[in-house]
Amino acid sequence: MPYWLKANGLSIGFGLLFLATLVGQAISGHDSVNHDSLLHQGDPMSLGHYVTSALFWADVMENWQSEYLQFSLYIFTTVWLVQRGSNESKELNRTGAESDEEQKVGAHATPDSPRWARAGGWRTRIYSNSLLLVMMSIWVASWLAQSLTGRVNYNANQLDHQAAPISWLSYITTADFWNRTLQNWQSEFLAVGSMVILSVYLRQRGSPESKPVGAAHDATAAEG
Repeated sequence: MPYWLKANGLSIGFGLLFLATLVGQAISGHDSVNHDSLLHQGDPMSLGHYVTSALFWADVMENWQSEYLQFSLYIFTTVWLVQRGSNESKELNRTGAESDEEQKVGAHATPDSPRWARAGGWRTRIYSNSLLLVMMSIWVASWLAQSLTGRVNYNANQLDHQAAPISWLSYITTADFWNRTLQNWQSEFLAVGSMVILSVYLRQRGSPESKPVGAAHDATAAEG
């Protein structure tokens, strides 16, 4: 196996899984929409038309925004909150943003530290929070995209039933928008909470997401 492939196997693997499932969603969603259209004596649409439509992208954005919200909240809350016995948590006495020495920034940076970690001032402050800032930005953008594409679909349904279309501000207060949003949020919060507490008692040998198999249940932030 080439070194570059081995060294980047996790990101490449998930990138390929993402593309495969996105294509699968497009194909199955296209078939489902056309099946429903034929049942209602409508005209089928082409695959190209479907994957550029609000129908497809509303579903995609629904899931993207909830995933990025999950990671954004997890990144932020794990700065301050801990869970005894979980390797998803920091050690119990290390809550907060930690010292410059612990974080290797400014005067405590090493020669191979990122440049903005060594720079000090506003650049180091931004870089110190860059992961959360980017994740939150993607969440906000995808949630906005969900609301825009969802409104298009909602208004198309309104017109099909001889009802008046509504504005974007009106749409984001509808049950349709919040039902689509909250059904994704609750599943993400359940999944993260399950991972935090199950990792206290259960193990997966060889995974960095698990403590060593023989680690005590109350060992916190142990690495597998």
